[in-house]
Amino acid sequence: MELSHEANDRDRFYRRTFVLVTCVVLALALFRILTPFLGPMLWAAFLAFLLYPLHLRLTRLLRNRPQASALLLTFAVLILFLGPLGAMAAAFAAQVGDLVRHGQELLANRTSSNGFDLASVPWPWAQDLLARLESLFDIDATQIGNWLRQGANEVLHWLASMGGRVFLGAIGTVVGFVLMLFLLFFFVRDGRDFLATARELIPMEEEQKSRLFDHLAAVTRAMVLGTGLTALIQGTLVGIAFLIVGLPSPLVFAVIAVLASLLPFGGTALVWVPAALVLAAQGRWGATIFMVIWGALLVSLVDNVVRPMLVSGRANVGTLTVFIGVLGGLAAFGAIGLFLGPVVLALIIALLRLFVEVRRAETVVVAPAVAAPVAAAPTAPQPPSTPSAE
Repeated sequence: MELSHEANDRDRFYRRTFVLVTCVVLALALFRILTPFLGPMLWAAFLAFLLYPLHLRLTRLLRNRPQASALLLTFAVLILFLGPLGAMAAAFAAQVGDLVRHGQELLANRTSSNGFDLASVPWPWAQDLLARLESLFDIDATQIGNWLRQGANEVLHWLASMGGRVFLGAIGTVVGFVLMLFLLFFFVRDGRDFLATARELIPMEEEQKSRLFDHLAAVTRAMVLGTGLTALIQGTLVGIAFLIVGLPSPLVFAVIAVLASLLPFGGTALVWVPAALVLAAQGRWGATIFMVIWGALLVSLVDNVVRPMLVSGRANVGTLTVFIGVLGGLAAFGAIGLFLGPVVLALIIALLRLFVEVRRAETVVVAPAVAAPVAAAPTAPQPPSTPSAE
């Protein structure tokens, strides 16, 4: 009997070990298979989530035909990207090229005219600084000029090699975009079934799963509307200001302002404040005052007024969560990481809070159950008193 019991335990151990090893091997193989398509898959899933309410309405209008609705929405995304966004991308690439050429010419002129000779700098404060550096670190103006010249040459070589990288990047972007559209159709059409299957696999109570999914949906919409749309409006305003005052490459700096607005410190001021300083250095005081008023009042007003209006009624994402999520998401996932990073961190925070709530609830339930027998324990019966013999 004991031998049979040990054999059953051994068989159970081997079965569990086999299942675990098989799952690990299949998970690694699946990860290797999906890694080349991870970017397009994430973009397709993200767009499908945003388009899902529209998909439900369009499906009802088309008499319950989800396939036709998914096809129309995929075609609409194609038109949107190839139309306005395609033209904007072309203009952005052209302005980046102009900005790169301007930087190359400026660096080449400084190098050819010996503009890095710091010993001839006319400013007294610069001469004092150079003298202090030489006395403290034994570094003279000639060494600093040589370092600047070497750095300028390296920048020029790097800019010259950017053409091939941009071409290869453009080809990869086109291929990824086509793949994203292909996946978007299936994610829009079958997204509800995918979500229902994933929901069934989560080992939680139904109420907890509902709270978790509702929180993730609210966080994602808050990121898109509250953070993404606010950053887009602020970047557009900065680009308009650059266009009005006549600064070069307004679209490039508008995109930079969009990214800077996601930072918890500085924000779009990291773009329009240097622009105001450049205008002041050029002696354009009217344009300088306009840039300062435009940035300090109008652009900041969007962050302080529009963002709370867009996030109102949705899950608000903390500044630190957005900052770490945006930077880490960009490094890990690319452009989609702008939204995916904060959402992943919000999911982790939501799971931790849910775990703490469950633990507290279990503690509250267990404590009275342990204390109840002690409180309700009957007192031991006292023996009847016998009359004392007198």
